[in-house]
Amino acid sequence: MSLNQFLEHAISPWMKKDGIESDIVLSSRIRLARNMNAFTFPILSSKEEAYTASQFIKEALASTQTSALGNAEMLTMDEMKTNDKRILVEKHLISPHLAEQSKHGAVLLSEDESVSIMVNEEDHIRIQVLTAGFDLDHTYQAASSLDDWMESHLTYAYDRQYGYLTSCPTNVGTGMRASVMMHLPALAITQQLQRILPAINQLGLVVRGIYGEGSEALGNLFQISNQMTLGKSEQDIIEDLQGVVKQLIQQERAARGSLLDHSHLKLTDRVHRSLGVLSHSHIIDSKEATRRLSDVRLGIDLGMIEGISASILNELMIVTQPGFLQRYAETVLSPEQRDERRATLIRERLKLEYMN
Repeated sequence: MSLNQFLEHAISPWMKKDGIESDIVLSSRIRLARNMNAFTFPILSSKEEAYTASQFIKEALASTQTSALGNAEMLTMDEMKTNDKRILVEKHLISPHLAEQSKHGAVLLSEDESVSIMVNEEDHIRIQVLTAGFDLDHTYQAASSLDDWMESHLTYAYDRQYGYLTSCPTNVGTGMRASVMMHLPALAITQQLQRILPAINQLGLVVRGIYGEGSEALGNLFQISNQMTLGKSEQDIIEDLQGVVKQLIQQERAARGSLLDHSHLKLTDRVHRSLGVLSHSHIIDSKEATRRLSDVRLGIDLGMIEGISASILNELMIVTQPGFLQRYAETVLSPEQRDERRATLIRERLKLEYMN
């Protein structure tokens, strides 16, 4: 294995599996934040302290094996090119913070890219497990098993009263962030999201964009996650999130049914107009591309478009981001050049799909 294996393909192997409710819930994620008792937390540590902690963790992970990681690869941020790190962010394998601001950061990636262990991010260790579709229970089981394995080799910073100690107060307790990535185009089209999203925040959950905190919700993709961990068990957090996600799935399906029943012609026009733009444009920016891809994905899910698989849309959502475009071009591109290459890539990929 090498870095190139993780950079060559936009779709991670785990994304190719069929998932529960996968037409609306694209993925489930469990992230566990952990720190080591004997080292200063990364946000306060010096570069020397961060390096020592990083080496300690790397050696501990390298000296043992677990089936959850398989043939894993350790990648060091200091040794990677800026655009390569950007691609890992675009694939959701590392966080923007690890790519841009970490001191002596690293990531251990499983072969199928479903598991990543970030080192010296905001915390010493951030365990992330991803699965296709709506499956928080099994995702948590995998993350918990991996956490137990790591805790048998490392001494975590833990307080009997407060739980796991983390850099950010909102993570203290379980240190767990459970989240799902949802595609909610019908609720967006019918303008119901303006009412629903504030209500979700009042339930102690947070709605973010496709790349997490501070990112924009492009392509009607929304990341729904718990906001607080202190005072709640892992099961409480998962059950709270599951309840809200199930309601969102019902509301999205109802909105899709309403569009088909009452606005069928307008929806058909919207879906096929977006497909036409993607199939024939020579310049397209990332915002329009993701919006058009969202329309086409909705058309596929509703049976309005045949001959294109939903997985191709997932692939194009990632491969048309700046990091991948510049990797394929093998040079730094201006925004205008990226818009041109993005349009070309989408046209050619859709043409190839139709040919097959």
